[in-house]
Parts: sequence; C-alpha cells; structure tokens
Amino acid sequence: MKIHHLSTPLEKKSVSRLKVGDKVLLSGKILVARDQAHLKLIELIDKKKKLPVDLNGQVIYYAGPSPTKPGEIVGAIGPTTSIRMDKLAEPLFKQGVLMTIGKGERSSEFSKLVKKYKAPYLVAMGGGGALYYDTVLSSKCLAFPELGPEAIYELEVKQMPLYVKL
Repeated sequence: MKIHHLSTPLEKKSVSRLKVGDKVLLSGKILVARDQAHLKLIELIDKKKKLPVDLNGQVIYYAGPSPTKPGEIVGAIGPTTSIRMDKLAEPLFKQGVLMTIGKGERSSEFSKLVKKYKAPYLVAMGGGGALYYDTVLSSKCLAFPELGPEAIYELEVKQMPLYVKL
C-alpha cells in the first residue's frame, strides 16, 4: 500500500497514480453532495444552464452533514452509501469530476465509468463522522440551500484519510 498526499484542485496526473488499496490523505476544498443535489445538477446540465459550482477537477464527497452546533465548523460528516449515486455519476464525470468519496460497494456500471473517465472512487470509514469532522477546516453551503443536508457544501479539509476502492 502506498500513501498519497493529494491537494485540491486535483490534476489528472496525480489521480492517475492511484491504485486500489492505496491510502490517500486529502487536503483542500471538496464538494459534498448527495442524491438530490446530483439530480438538480443533472437537470441544469440537461437544460444547458450554468451550474452553481464548477465541477472541473472536483472531488465529490457523498455525505450529509448533521446539524452544526453553535461555535462549530460543521456537524458530524460521515459518508453515505454511494451506490445510490451510481446512475447519476456520468453527467458529473462529463463535467470534469475527477474523484468521488463515499462508503460501500458500487455497481459494475459505475466501475466501468471509473475506468472510462479515470475518476477513482475512494472510501471513507463508515461511522467515522467524528473522525472526518476533525479534518474539516471550513464549511459553507454553495448551492441549493433549500435541500438542507442534501445541499451542495464546500468543505476545506486537511489530511482526510481515505482508501482507493476502484
């Protein structure tokens, strides 16, 4: 197992070095988005409208932050089950998403997309919301605030521990 220290924005060259089983310590700004945000983005893409976020070179973390307590940066920020996003991934890969993060297995169709777009899937530890909370330096809602925890958030993270799954 090799350990990679990656910082966003990502470049295809650094992502192409990742192999299944490698550990990644990720730093920089990443997007948090789940099902409903994906659907809204795809709707905008289909209508050829401007997206509220630039997806080129982005990392999408499938998570839904729990409510933030006063004085805190973010609530617990553990990963959500990723397979729900499998059928929603390709339009976002076409917009330049270079990496996704979540938990659990993915479909064979998604595995093919990972190879086609050279956009690896990394796993975060399920039940690790408190661990990932400690890596967050800042958090802000970027788009679709009406979706609550399913809105698109931008997190700035420092050495978020992840493993390459696909």
